[in-house]
Amino acid sequence: MSDKDKQNQTSNEQEELSEAQKKAVEKEVENAVDEALEDAAEAAENLTDEEKKILELEKSLEEAEAKAAENMDLALRTKAEAENIRRRSENDVANARKYAIEKFAEELLAVVDSIEQGLQAKAESEESKALKEGMELTLKMTLSTLNKFGVEQLDPIEEIFDPQLHEAMTMVPSPDHEKNTIIDVFQKGYLLNGRVIRPARVVVAQ
Repeated sequence: MSDKDKQNQTSNEQEELSEAQKKAVEKEVENAVDEALEDAAEAAENLTDEEKKILELEKSLEEAEAKAAENMDLALRTKAEAENIRRRSENDVANARKYAIEKFAEELLAVVDSIEQGLQAKAESEESKALKEGMELTLKMTLSTLNKFGVEQLDPIEEIFDPQLHEAMTMVPSPDHEKNTIIDVFQKGYLLNGRVIRPARVVVAQ
């Protein structure tokens, strides 16, 4: 027999031995598992009624604790959701109160504009002067009443242009003013409780 044949034979014998060892180990493990299961079954059979009752109570306790934790989590999430709904409702009610007169105020602004335009005309006769004084008093009372309900007039002459409050009608060069300064107001703006209901229409320096 050649050396190569001897080596192949040795290798085959080792593989057969290894396979036999593997099966032997698997058999031992299987026997050990079977013995453990038999021991567990025997131990369960040998439990007294009191011990079985204790095991049942422990299992019931674990299930109850798990259910209680689940219910607590659900309660906390429900409470948080209810709190969010309450806050949103309060905000909605507050906003409804704050801005309830918005449409009415917008309509009334046309009256204020008309009075202000009328006051720009010159009063030459005594009668026209008296009429102008009455219009000035009416305008003052109207603006005061609007102010009581949170309506604030914007007359931003000489202020820096703010796109959130003002609407630029045009931009003109003005060497006497800084860039973006409002140099004329076409139409005054108004806020209702801090919210713009009409931007001031203005001329801005370039």
